[in-house]
Formats: sequence, C-alpha cells, structure tokens
Amino acid sequence: MREFFGIGGYMREPEGYLSPAHLIFVSSLMLVMIAAAVAIGFVFRKKSREEKLRVIAAAAILMDSIELFKIVLVCWRAHSFSHILIVLPLFLCSIPLFTLPLAAFGKGRLQEASLDFTFIFGLLIAFLGTYGAGQNYAAYPVLGFDNIVSGITHAISGFAALYIAISGLLSMKRENIGISFAILGSFCAAAYVADILIPYNYMFLMRGDGTPYDIFYNLVNGSKVLYPLIVVFLFLIYISCFYAIFFLIKRENQFARRKNRNCRHGNAVNS
Repeated sequence: MREFFGIGGYMREPEGYLSPAHLIFVSSLMLVMIAAAVAIGFVFRKKSREEKLRVIAAAAILMDSIELFKIVLVCWRAHSFSHILIVLPLFLCSIPLFTLPLAAFGKGRLQEASLDFTFIFGLLIAFLGTYGAGQNYAAYPVLGFDNIVSGITHAISGFAALYIAISGLLSMKRENIGISFAILGSFCAAAYVADILIPYNYMFLMRGDGTPYDIFYNLVNGSKVLYPLIVVFLFLIYISCFYAIFFLIKRENQFARRKNRNCRHGNAVNS
C-alpha cells in the first residue's frame, strides 16, 4: 500500500512515456470510458432531462471527490499543507472539475453552456491527458496512485462529453457561446494569477513544456503577456470551430430533411 500510494517515494522505476505499460493502461481506460458512455447514454436517451442530469451529477461528485482526495494525500506525502499551492486544480485538464458541477446543478443558460463546454473539451482532455501525459508517465510508475487517479479523472471527462452528446443533453445554442468564452476566460485568469504569485506553470500559460505551444512560446520569446494571450486565443478559436462545425452539420441535416419532405410531397401530388 505504501508503494501504491507513493508514500516515501516510489521504489519502482517508471515504465516511461509511450511504454507498453502506459499504452495498455490508457487504452484500457479509454475503451471502458467509451463503452460506459455509449451504454449509459443510450439507456438514458429517452428519459427526462432531470434523470439524464443525475448521471452528470454522479460524474461530477465522483471526479471532484477523487481530486480532493488526491490533493489531501499529496500534501500529506509532502508533510506540508502549503504544498497545496503547487497542486491547485488550475490546469487545462482541471476545467471539468468546475464545469461538471455547473452542468449538473446549474440553472438556465449557465447549465446549458457548461454542458456544451464539457462536451467541447471533454474528449480533448481525456485523450491528451492520458496518451499525451509525458511528464506523468516519465515520473511515476504506470500503476501508481498518481497516474491511476489522473487516468480516472481524465476518463470521467471523456465519459461526460460522450454521454452529453449521446443522451441528448447537448444544446450548442449561439446565445451561449459568450458564456463558454467567459468560463474559459475566468479559469485562465485564475490560473494566470496563481502562476504569477506562486509560480507553477498552470495550463501552459507560462511555458510550452514540449507541447506544440512551444512554437508560439519561441515566437514571442516567452513573453509573460503575449504568450498567455496567444494560448487563450487558440482555446477560443477551438471553441468557435466546434460551434461552427456543429451549426454547419445541423444546417446540412435540416436542408436534407426539407429536401426529403419536398420529394415525398411531390411524389404524392404526382400520384
């Protein structure tokens, strides 16, 4: 148990990023995530909105409880409660810790926007936070507390995104785009302030750390103003593209349905 929770430090050597152990573990998580989201999503598809939201509520409570337990354990391992300052949930992958409760327990347009936001970022977070977590899998054993907890919380994000789409909770209304921008902007602002005061590279807002963001980091010579603005701007473009693709697909589907209705009407008249 001491070894699993990393108490006193892990004795095992990390298997490494993109090692067979890493790929098998995260692939298994993703398969379970997808299977659970599809199965539960179709079961709840014809149920009331309140019943559908209970699944989101359960996911939100589970995710936040696991994350809170992780923070407490990590501080205990460090023998210092002040260690919480460098494990604050202000990374990009941490956004669902806040949006999932809003999606489950919020009201009106805020709830709708939070559901859409979780859908937009959930799968990205799930796959990048597991397959792309190079630092984690280089530092900790695959079957250690840190990587297992990280994998589970990221998988919950992906589950929620798929479930929202399959169960019919997705709205993607134009009037809620501004709220989605505000959610991202508020979170990034909190991360930026924390990074300036602590600092601890929250959400790639200060360094690229080997990610594609290094391209932009180098372009602006690591500017602490321009680089974070570029990162946030790219996130906003990502959200906008998601909405644009959704609206395009929706318009094409509506056009196809109208065309089919007109064809059937014309055939009926000719008969």
